[in-house]
Amino acid sequence: MPPPTHARALLIAMLVVAIALMFTLIWPFWVAFFLAAVLSATLRSPMEWLTRKLRGRRQIAATLLTLAVLLAVVLPVAGIGTFLVRQVLDGIEWLRNLIASEGFGGLLTRLPEPVENAARRFFTTVPQQQQQIQRIAEQGQQAAGVVTSVISATGTVVFQTVMMLIALFFMLVDGARLVAWLDRHVPLRPGLLRELIEEFRKTSVSVLTATLATAGIQTVTALVGYLIARAPNVIFFTLATFVIALVPALGATVMVVTVAILLLATGHLLAGVFLAAWGIGFVSIVDNAVRPYLLKGGMELHGGVVFFALLGGLAVFGGIGLVLGPLIVTFLLAVLKMYEREYGRGVTSEPPAEVRPG
Repeated sequence: MPPPTHARALLIAMLVVAIALMFTLIWPFWVAFFLAAVLSATLRSPMEWLTRKLRGRRQIAATLLTLAVLLAVVLPVAGIGTFLVRQVLDGIEWLRNLIASEGFGGLLTRLPEPVENAARRFFTTVPQQQQQIQRIAEQGQQAAGVVTSVISATGTVVFQTVMMLIALFFMLVDGARLVAWLDRHVPLRPGLLRELIEEFRKTSVSVLTATLATAGIQTVTALVGYLIARAPNVIFFTLATFVIALVPALGATVMVVTVAILLLATGHLLAGVFLAAWGIGFVSIVDNAVRPYLLKGGMELHGGVVFFALLGGLAVFGGIGLVLGPLIVTFLLAVLKMYEREYGRGVTSEPPAEVRPG
C-alpha cells in the first residue's frame, strides 16, 4: 500500500534537506573529491588487475596506486609549478631592474631596428602606456604582493591535494560497493545509475588522455623548434609550453610564438621568424588534428561541442573545468537517453497499416 500523500511529501522534503546538508559538508572539498572520483574511475582497470595479482588485497592495491599517483603525477606537477613560478618572478624582477636602470628607451634599443621604430611610434602616439610600464617597473610592492598570493594559494593547493589522495584511496577500495549501494537505493531502474557512471568514466578517460597526449606531442614538437632556433632557457620554455598546451583555447602555439617574439626582441631575427613559422605551421596542426581524433575515440560528442564544453568549463570552474565541462554535457545527453528509453516509447506512433484493396 503506497504511503499517504502528506507522508510522501514529508519524506521528499527530508531527503532534499539531507542532500543539501551533505553538499554543505563536502563543498569545501568538492574539488578534491571530484579529482579523486575522476582518477578512481580512470584507474579502475589497473585497480582490478592489481587486486587480482595481490589475491584480493584491495587495500594494498589501493595504497600502491595512490603512491603511484603521488610520485608520478602530484610531485612532478608540484615541481614544475614551483619552477615556473620562480622563473616568472625572476623574469619580472629582471625586467623591473632593466627598465629602472636603462629606462624604457633602453629596453626598446634591444629590439631589431624595424621593430624598434614601430614600437617607438606606437608609444609616442600612446604616451600613457609608457608611463604605466615605467610606474610598474619602479614599484617593488607589487612583486611582494604576488609572492604573498602565491604562498597563500600554495597552502590551499597542498591541502586539497592531501584530501584528494585520501579520498582516492577510499574510492579505490570501496568505490565498487558504493556504486552498488547507490544503484540499489536511487529511485531509478536497476542498472541506470551504473550506466550513467560508465558514461562519466569514458568521458573522463577520454578527456584526460586527449589533453595530456596532445599537450605532450605539442611540447615535443615545440622543443624541436626551440632547439633548432637555439632559444634560451629551453627547459623553462618547454615546461611552460606543456602547461599552456593543456588549455585548449591557447595551446602550445601561443607559447612558441611568444618565444619567437622574445628572440626577435633580442636581435635574433632569423631564429625568431623561423620559430614563429614553426609554431604556426607545425605546432598548431597537432592541436587541430590530434585532440579531436583522441576525443572521438572515447566520446560520442561532436568536436565543436567538446571544444565549447572545454572552454565553458574552464571559464566557469577554472582548470578543473577541463574535465567538468565535458562531464556536464555527457550528463545531459545520458539523462536524455535514459528518459527517451524509459518514457519515450509511447510517444512514437506506429506507421499506418497498408490498406489492401478488397
